[in-house]
Amino acid sequence: MANRTSGVRRVALASSAGNAVELYDFLLYGTATALVFDKLFFPTFDPRIGTLLAFATFGAGFLARPLGGVVIGHFGDRIGRRSMLVLTLTATGLCTALIGVLPTYDSIGIAAPILLVLLRIVQGFFLGGEQGGATLMAVEHAPPGRTGWYGSWTFLGSPLGLLLANGAMAASTAVSGDAFLSWGWRLPFLFSLVLVGVGLYVRLSVEESPEFRAVRAERGTARLPVAEVLRRSWGKVLLGAGVNLGFNMFIFVLATFVVSYGTRQLGMPRSELLNAGLVGAAAQAVAILVFARLSDRIGRLPVMLGGAAFLGLFAFPLFWLLETRSPALVLVAVVVGFAGSAAVFGPMPAYYAELFGTRVRYSGVSLSYQLGAVLGGGLSPLIAVWLLGLTSTQESWPVAVYLVFGALVSAVSLVAIGETLRSPRTPEGAEASR
Repeated sequence: MANRTSGVRRVALASSAGNAVELYDFLLYGTATALVFDKLFFPTFDPRIGTLLAFATFGAGFLARPLGGVVIGHFGDRIGRRSMLVLTLTATGLCTALIGVLPTYDSIGIAAPILLVLLRIVQGFFLGGEQGGATLMAVEHAPPGRTGWYGSWTFLGSPLGLLLANGAMAASTAVSGDAFLSWGWRLPFLFSLVLVGVGLYVRLSVEESPEFRAVRAERGTARLPVAEVLRRSWGKVLLGAGVNLGFNMFIFVLATFVVSYGTRQLGMPRSELLNAGLVGAAAQAVAILVFARLSDRIGRLPVMLGGAAFLGLFAFPLFWLLETRSPALVLVAVVVGFAGSAAVFGPMPAYYAELFGTRVRYSGVSLSYQLGAVLGGGLSPLIAVWLLGLTSTQESWPVAVYLVFGALVSAVSLVAIGETLRSPRTPEGAEASR
């Protein structure tokens, strides 16, 4: 029993470490978008238009994520989870490092933003296949009654990735000083190569999912997993996307748009917002574990539905606190936002795994999760910037209304799906027992 527990922990830690590296790569781009990309890659435009274009490139990475989820999910269900996770980690890290050596608009003109978008799209493609596989490795190794707990270790990679991204950007700001725009911003992107090496070392030390091995030996793999998912469980794919949509809208407005809004609109120091993000990411990491364990005890639905309610109720207070410009209240706003959102985020790995059967789970989880990510997270910073410009005085209430709408979508989707905790994880899927 001790050996099994140790093995599960090793797998969960490997999933978390790899996911942290990939989220570092992806979220670092969001931080750089909020701070420097408009000046470096879109300098000929009006500042607001430049910000919109920079956030549009941020969203481009999300557009490729569902496709990556389908393609990599297909091979994850056919070949195995482990090999796909090694591929996604390596490719995402290389894209990030290449962004770090990319010439700017002043050097090569329009080719600079074009190359930036292409790298972002490739990065998003591989991340689209990462998160579904990483969660399944942890969940499919976990013992009964602990899937929420061990699955949540994977999503610790998100706040840890944000912690690393904001920390690296804050450190490079301090080191480079006035030279931040010329070369300092590149350092965090190049540092990705070091993190990828660490992530690969950890990931290569774990075994393939036991559930996948058992199904492959007993029944064989599905010929076209995504087609089977869409034929038998298309409703769950769409509703699962709805659950993630509201969370992603909230978290990417909080993690990226708030940095841009605080520095440009409210005139706050960049370091103050980045440091608040660091504390918020740490708070979210703790909260993820708490809410995931609670979902093992009382069910996914009450915990995640409570989280969806928080996303809507806190939308207006978030901006009220930010607009005080008080360092203490801004810190409270960011920390509470990150911690409260974990009620939706923490149980997600187990929740999505319980929606689909083992033979098609990689494809089903990746497609459903990534559709919600692209519709929510990929577009939310861009939409938030656009909504901010709807009022003559750049008021924040349209953005808050937008977040309330996303929270309602998540809540309705959760109620429509219902409780998943007792759904058996069978080769045919939970739907086979209903």
